[in-house]
Amino acid sequence: MIVKMLDELRQVDDRTLRFTPMGLSPGGQMSPEDAAEFQQQVVAQFELVPQVTESTRNSFDDLRKAFAYGLFCYEIFTLVNDRALLVLEQALRDRFIEYYKGTVTFVDPKNGCLHDADVGSYQELHDVIRKNRSRKLLISDGQSIKFNGMLSGLYSWARRMGMLRGQHNRAVEQAIASLRNMTAHPAGYHLISPVDAAGTLSDLAEIINHLWGVATPGGRLYPAPIRREIVVLVWNTAGTQLWIALADGLSDALDPDDQPWQCIIVRAVFRPVQHITDHGLREFDSRYEVTSYPADLLWGPGSITDATGWYAEHRPEPDDCDYLDRIFVVRHDGTDLYLPMRPSVAAALPETSRSGRWYAVKADHPNDAYQHVHTLITGAGCARRGPCTQCHAETLAIGRYEEIETVVCDPTVPASPLPPDIATPWAHPRVRFVAPST
Repeated sequence: MIVKMLDELRQVDDRTLRFTPMGLSPGGQMSPEDAAEFQQQVVAQFELVPQVTESTRNSFDDLRKAFAYGLFCYEIFTLVNDRALLVLEQALRDRFIEYYKGTVTFVDPKNGCLHDADVGSYQELHDVIRKNRSRKLLISDGQSIKFNGMLSGLYSWARRMGMLRGQHNRAVEQAIASLRNMTAHPAGYHLISPVDAAGTLSDLAEIINHLWGVATPGGRLYPAPIRREIVVLVWNTAGTQLWIALADGLSDALDPDDQPWQCIIVRAVFRPVQHITDHGLREFDSRYEVTSYPADLLWGPGSITDATGWYAEHRPEPDDCDYLDRIFVVRHDGTDLYLPMRPSVAAALPETSRSGRWYAVKADHPNDAYQHVHTLITGAGCARRGPCTQCHAETLAIGRYEEIETVVCDPTVPASPLPPDIATPWAHPRVRFVAPST
């Protein structure tokens, strides 16, 4: 190692100066003063909510503080990135200890007896687990799970408790766990850019906040409920033109004189000014799920004039909608595979439309549910029970409609009426041919 003088330690690392707000700049550099401000602003936006325990908060703040010194030593970004993966495990441990408030209950699977363990730290919990490896952890719903105290066990516990959600996030969590193991048991040298290190800190902040019950507005992993606007869809009967706009503009709209048009009003994600739009609206189908985010039919179809009158009278309000871990039901009858539906819509179908085998699937988006069921039918490897390791879906139940209805429908909730049968001319075919595996 070369021992540097203080002035040499203060020298800026030119590699860091090439990372600008516009991205990597091979041909230019930021000034040291601008780079110092920029790199600090990058991590300043990653905030933990007040509910997070002090231990986890201090470790996270240390990472943000150290990140800024990558201006003088590029390798610090790698150190911050790798340490962040270990802080995640600390956060899970802190959340576990905080949740049980010093007393953890285990179940003896041989006789069902309960055993309370007084634990003031995670190390004490580890000692209890090591001495009683056969016992299971009692969770809040009266059920018990295997719990080894390791990172995998903490992830499983957090998911069972609803502290971590989302089917796509299961793969992210597995990837992070693998990266953590690689950090703890390195196989060689690696170097991380400030962009990658900042991305890790961003994900870490989202996960930690969600462990303490707070989603991230606009987040990548655990986003807060997304806002849905009141939207009007208008298309000509020839199916050659489609207009999508906020319903506030209906007061200025008129029915064209040259040809008839169809108009519907929906509640959906559509904020073009912010470049946040559900591109599946073009294929909207009132009875099948085809949009990326939930979209509800409010009125229609009818003329633009009638839509204007209905909107002026009712003035429906926007809302916020959660789209992680949605429940879909998919029907397979013979060689016909139908698009996913909401359980409430399936429950309103006539008996003649409930034949065949049904699949209840948990997924973030309808296409994930459809592809999962398609793979189950063709025998390509997806799991028939529980979370699937091959895709972003979870099988909840398979069987006749009456069998899956008990899983996906709450008998205490009044049944919803079957929505009018409406679809745009660009809607996907509702039924596709799928030959089961032999």
